Amino acid sequence: MKTIGLIGGLSWESTTVYYNYINRYIQEQLGGLHSAKCLIYSFNFEEIAKLQREGEWKLATNKMIEAAKVLENGGADLIAICTNTMHLMADEVQDAVNVPLIHIVDCVVEEIKKKNLSKVGLLGTRFTMEQPFYKELLINNNIEVLIPEEEDRKVVHDVIFGELCKGINEPASKEAYLNIINKLVERGAEGVILGCTEIPLLIQQNDTSIPLFDTTFIHANKVAQKALNE
Repeated sequence: MKTIGLIGGLSWESTTVYYNYINRYIQEQLGGLHSAKCLIYSFNFEEIAKLQREGEWKLATNKMIEAAKVLENGGADLIAICTNTMHLMADEVQDAVNVPLIHIVDCVVEEIKKKNLSKVGLLGTRFTMEQPFYKELLINNNIEVLIPEEEDRKVVHDVIFGELCKGINEPASKEAYLNIINKLVERGAEGVILGCTEIPLLIQQNDTSIPLFDTTFIHANKVAQKALNE
């Protein structure tokens, strides 16, 4: 079994879900008392969120690279960034280390292709929805991407940072998200990417009939598979 290096604390709420999914997968595959060999570098998320708000992406990139190097030096055989937004600097992180970084969008693309979908909606932080780093990888795989209108993007973003990252789950926010998902469907979305690792804390597949792509579950399970050389 390979040792997994997790860059977490982005937020810790979703990092705990990653840890759960990864260990559950390993235990289900190997049985007995098996669990994942892993290292976690957990940020103080307020420090990173402040850099995001201020547009200090170079400083944020340096911190992510530092975290990846700490994990590699600690013995990690592969690395996963436990958030969608911070894949903005995934290429720079990969270039800085000698072990593979398992990219969340690559994992999501694989699942979308399995369902033969060509047009999907994307929910996430404002950075993920509006900047090209995430959407371009989908478009390059012939997947058309729809994002909510500006007012709805604000709702999605504010709920993530104001509630979900703090462990708050409000019924009104769930209803708002489902309304936004329905608007994406009306515009032609065949499925919706839950492109923030906190969103599945609020929205699950049984809440809607449209296919949802839970990036936390997809990414964590692919990382566990890689750890077992599957």
